[in-house]
Amino acid sequence: MIDNYKYEKELIKDGIKYIAGVDEVGRGPLVGPVVAACVVLPLNFKLEGLTDSKKLSEKKREFFFDIIMDKALGVGIGIIDHKKIDEVNIYEATKLAMKEAILECEKKCKIEHVLIDAMPLDINLPTTSIIKGDLKSLTISAASVIAKVTRDRMLLELDKKYPMYDFIHNKGYPTKKHLEAINKYGIILEHRKSYGPVAKYLKEHSK
Repeated sequence: MIDNYKYEKELIKDGIKYIAGVDEVGRGPLVGPVVAACVVLPLNFKLEGLTDSKKLSEKKREFFFDIIMDKALGVGIGIIDHKKIDEVNIYEATKLAMKEAILECEKKCKIEHVLIDAMPLDINLPTTSIIKGDLKSLTISAASVIAKVTRDRMLLELDKKYPMYDFIHNKGYPTKKHLEAINKYGIILEHRKSYGPVAKYLKEHSK
């Protein structure tokens, strides 16, 4: 069984109390923003069942979201929209979202060390990049839940405007129904024009 507080315990042993976890969601979808969250939890915080947001049901994510927002010492959210993603590429946009989330969190809470899911990040704070960090670190798991619920709620609003794309179910990912809707109805403003299926549609319809 994974000890999902191992990294935090090692930092606490060194006298570090304000540990932030950072994660993002929305690198793969064809539509909408990439969203990152930064969360600082109280020392030795426990929340049974909290793990990578992708492994949780929507109901469980919403349940954990409310607890984390209530109990966290600080939460910051970074949102980079489809236009910026097209401008700088998704990798760079993800880093921008993470940095924005950290800056927002720092306004509410001191940060001494940042645990990041997978990506190296050039910031003025000590960092540890952890592969599959959303599974291995409770603090990153908390950030993954905040990022996922935040972005999903944005996609639900988009679904109300454009129900034909089925965003309520696919959250902007390139499912069969989503791709069929692009071919039938075209693209919307929030689609990422640099992404393959969207770029292909634009190329075919610019002739």
